Amino acid sequence: MIWKELPLEGNTSHDFSEQLNGLSGFLQKNWKARHSERTGNPIYDHPTVLVIYRKDYGFLLIQIIPRKQTAFADYDLVIASQPYRLRVPAEYKVEKVLLPLTKSLGKGGRLVGAQSAGNDPGMEILKKIWPDDDPFRFKRHDIMDVLKKKLGKDKSLYNIKPGSDTRSIFKYEMHSLPSELESSIGTSTLFAAWNAAIYVAQIEDQRLEKVMQNRDYLDVTREVLRKHEGLWFFDESFTVSRKND
Repeated sequence: MIWKELPLEGNTSHDFSEQLNGLSGFLQKNWKARHSERTGNPIYDHPTVLVIYRKDYGFLLIQIIPRKQTAFADYDLVIASQPYRLRVPAEYKVEKVLLPLTKSLGKGGRLVGAQSAGNDPGMEILKKIWPDDDPFRFKRHDIMDVLKKKLGKDKSLYNIKPGSDTRSIFKYEMHSLPSELESSIGTSTLFAAWNAAIYVAQIEDQRLEKVMQNRDYLDVTREVLRKHEGLWFFDESFTVSRKND
C-alpha cells in the first residue's frame, strides 16, 4: 500500500494549484491501472491512497482524515458509473463490486449506480453484426435482487431501489450537425457512431478485427443512423442507501 498525504498550505487557489500540479510525478509513477489477463477487468498496479486537505483546517478534520493505521470506510456518497464488465454474471458484479461498495456506506450514505441498458439504436447496430450477442442481459432489477441475497440479514440496514423505468432510464445522444445526417453521411460521422456503439457494448478486439476487414459495418451504421435520424444510448440507474438507524 502506497500512502501519501498532502496538507495544502496557503489560502488562494493559485497556492493550491501549484501544490496539486506538483503531484504529477507521484501520480505518473503510482496511479496506474492495467487489464487483468485472466478477467479483462482493470486492476491497479499499486494500491495507492492520496489524502488531500487544507492544512489550516486540519484541526477541524482530524476525526475524518483517513489514517493508514486506522483505515475505515463510511462514505456519504459513492458513484458507481459503469463499474464492471457488462458480460460478467450478476453474481460476480455484486460480489466483487457492488457488495463492497454498499458495505462502505456510512449511516445515511448513498450509492448511485449507472449501467448501459441497451434497447437503443446503438444496440441495433450491434445486432446487425452479431445477432446472437446481448451484452445488456443483466438488468438493474436482476442485480439488485442478487445484492439483497448477498447482504443476507444485513439487507434490513439498507434501502435498495432499482426504481421505475420512468425514473431510472435516461438517454444520451451523439451530437452531430443536421447536415451530417442528410442523404450523404460523412465517414467521420460513421466512424464516430460505430466507435461509440462498440465502446458502450464493450466489444473485444478479437471480434472487431474480423468484422472491420471490410466496410459492411459502416453500411450497417449508416442504415441505423438514417432510420433513427441520429444515434443515442439508454442507461439505467439504481440507488442503495444505508438507513440512519
